[in-house]
Amino acid sequence: MFGSNDRSIAAGEVFTNRQAQWRAVTAGLAEHLRYVGGPGFDVEDLEAPRRNVLVFHGVGGIGKSTLSRTIEASLTGGERRPAQWASPFHPVERTLPVRIDLARAAGMDFERVVLTIRLAIASLGRPMPAFDLALRRYWEQNHPGESIEEHLRRGGLLSRFSSAAALPDQMQSALADVAQALLLPGTVGTALGQGVGVLVTALRERRRSVRALAGCSRLADLLEAEPDVEALSFYPHLLAWDLAQLPPDKRVVPVILLDTFEDTGDRTHRDVERLLQRVVWLMPNAFFVVTGRNRLQWAEPSLEGQLDWTGPDAWPGLAPDTPSTRPGGADGAGGQILIGDFSPEDCEDYLARRLRHGGQPLIEAPIRRTIAERSHGLPLHLDLSVMRYLELRRRGRQPRVTDFDHAFPALITRTLGDLTTGERHVLRSVSLLSSFSVPLATRAAGMPQDAPALRLAERPFIRQSDSGVWPFHVHDLIRDAIRHADDSSDDRWSPRDWQRAAHRAFDALGAEWREDRRGDRAVLVGCLRQGLLLARDFGLGLDWLGDAAFRYVDDSIWEPLTLPAPGGGGTEGLRTAADALVETLGAIARRQHEHRERTAARLSAVLGSGLLPENLVELAAYYLAKAQRDLGLTDSSRRGMRRVAEADGRLASSARRGLAHLSRLSGDFPAAVEAAGRLGWEGRHHRVLGDVWWVQGDMDRATAAYRAGRDEAEEHGAAGERAMVQAHLAFAAAFTDPVQAGAELDLAQVLLAPLSLRSSEMTARIGVLVRDAGADADLPRRAAVLRTEIDVSGIAYAAAKLQLALCFHHAVLDAPEDLAPALARLRDLTHGDYAYYVEIAHHMAGLPLPEGAVRARWIDGEERTRERWRELVLARRRRLRVG
Repeated sequence: MFGSNDRSIAAGEVFTNRQAQWRAVTAGLAEHLRYVGGPGFDVEDLEAPRRNVLVFHGVGGIGKSTLSRTIEASLTGGERRPAQWASPFHPVERTLPVRIDLARAAGMDFERVVLTIRLAIASLGRPMPAFDLALRRYWEQNHPGESIEEHLRRGGLLSRFSSAAALPDQMQSALADVAQALLLPGTVGTALGQGVGVLVTALRERRRSVRALAGCSRLADLLEAEPDVEALSFYPHLLAWDLAQLPPDKRVVPVILLDTFEDTGDRTHRDVERLLQRVVWLMPNAFFVVTGRNRLQWAEPSLEGQLDWTGPDAWPGLAPDTPSTRPGGADGAGGQILIGDFSPEDCEDYLARRLRHGGQPLIEAPIRRTIAERSHGLPLHLDLSVMRYLELRRRGRQPRVTDFDHAFPALITRTLGDLTTGERHVLRSVSLLSSFSVPLATRAAGMPQDAPALRLAERPFIRQSDSGVWPFHVHDLIRDAIRHADDSSDDRWSPRDWQRAAHRAFDALGAEWREDRRGDRAVLVGCLRQGLLLARDFGLGLDWLGDAAFRYVDDSIWEPLTLPAPGGGGTEGLRTAADALVETLGAIARRQHEHRERTAARLSAVLGSGLLPENLVELAAYYLAKAQRDLGLTDSSRRGMRRVAEADGRLASSARRGLAHLSRLSGDFPAAVEAAGRLGWEGRHHRVLGDVWWVQGDMDRATAAYRAGRDEAEEHGAAGERAMVQAHLAFAAAFTDPVQAGAELDLAQVLLAPLSLRSSEMTARIGVLVRDAGADADLPRRAAVLRTEIDVSGIAYAAAKLQLALCFHHAVLDAPEDLAPALARLRDLTHGDYAYYVEIAHHMAGLPLPEGAVRARWIDGEERTRERWRELVLARRRRLRVG
């Protein structure tokens, strides 16, 4: 309204969502009404657990105060309730809402809190004799010569409550009645002037004669206490007692909304919080709705001594491990509910209705979408963006989408406002990390103690998840603001401070990985992801990242690292060694999802940049050679493998295995067997032998080798190798025993499911077709579907293996008219490498080899190999006939 001279712009007050929180309030209030209306409820019971408080907590700017005001309005009258909120489960007339803003700016001290509650109750038109008697004594002592009416008028409370003017009359009436019943001269005020002893003595002797006070057992004791703020904090017990004496048809439940609770103090200074807790405990017939940035810690036994009532027995609904039973409490525990961010739809709805021109949204749809996306659901960011939109229009230009790729410094101010110095230091440090634990945060911040990180972890802008390696992360928008917005705070960091923090965080991640005695793969990948980003963004040396990179590739489990190069990806952004390593690992991991030509191009560019340190060059060279082998570029692959093997580095055994595979591809099986004998576990010798034996048609020896390789991988805890070998085992078993192969294929699927091993997945799926060969007339169509997926991946050998499986199917069916075109396609797929597949297909069908065909060097000779393959076909035919 005040952001523009254009009066055609309508600035609407928008209340969005929060239905779940309203359901939690109404359900909690209905439960509370049943409790206080039950036969076992006693307002003077000071030992029973308290369930009369509901807490909504969340980051600054999430809309807590708006929620508090809207709850008050909705309980005051249905006409002020948002349209999307359902009617409460109870008559609104039975509640008496009063909202108290505890913000420092509101100037609310504890005395005003107590007066505000009493003024709200004054609307009932009935005196509260026990409380008013004690309040009068307190007032005479602490405000001599000043009437309550004058004080209320000067403090603004008289204008806020229409019933405030009636309070002095109600108090005077109650005091006069008490004086008359006690046979005191004048009023109680006269007795107070003569000394409270007279009043207390008369009250103790003749209390039963004062019907209004007959059952109030603690009144005399409170009157004898020194009437200071400490005593005032216990007077709400008298007010609760007075309310309980009202006739049933006049009885109401005060709903006291305490907003901005974080301004009552900090985790060390809890003096005001202690007074407020007494109000909540001593008024068990009132229902309290607390809104603030932090959870209430009252259920934590460690606060014993700082507060009067602590622990889960006293506050069962506030305990952290209490399951939520109230509607809308899914985001919190029990009576403590974390207020979540707006959904993208709610953000756009808010922006569309916040500013309107001619009945239409003033902010254009593309800009609304950008703001909603950037806000991560934080309402404060939406409001700041609305103000920015008006400011840009005021400068005389139409706002554009690019104007809202913006981080607001106000978000930093709101976030850091109530943090200690140590917490602010830890927060800035962990903003460099996508997730963290308390020990990692302490180490990254260079702090000598965990205390600041422990306190920070309890803040509402720190989100917790059990699904990752580390449980905590900073709210995405706040993290972005801390990293990129202009920081004008007194303890802001300079660029050198950020650089030092990046070094600390990088070293902390390295220590986290090296100290992981379990060798947890998730820890490795988590440290790699965060360490690579820090090294890239801050120009750090690679240090421990080299060892971690080799460990990442060692097990052949290709979790995506999701680390695009600066500028949206591609090798044109390679400038540092960190850039080169990010691109290398990204290409290696993505090759399971990209065409091998793309992998080869990326790795070639990395090697061409010359940025990788010497000890990491073999990493890119080896996987480039593997990609070239998959593409059928045998000569290039052999040169690359030989280069890595001769360097005798960490991947030398893998490169020697690659050379053995290349011998097998060319049909030189004796050379492959000889090479396997020198490989050992590091070179995966059993898998190499299994790959040789199955093409000989010797499935028993092949499956035995694969089983040995699987067991060896299990002993070494190599999940990727175990799944890979199991896929090959299932494929080989599918030729001889379809029933047993089914179990092996199921196991392969289980082992491969959590991994990303595209080529092994293809092998297993081809094994399914081999198992069904001859029995499924639809098999050619299934093979065509799989062939399309293989073509997308660029794995040449998988296409040839699939075609061989199709030839096996036609041979089993003795269908020469289908076998002939299948053989022709197999011939086209195996020029050079895998040429022996054509020989195998002829052996299967009992056909002579064509003149001039290239012959492989079979282990047992061509004739014995022919017999074994032919027998596999005939055995399948016999099985199908019996079946």
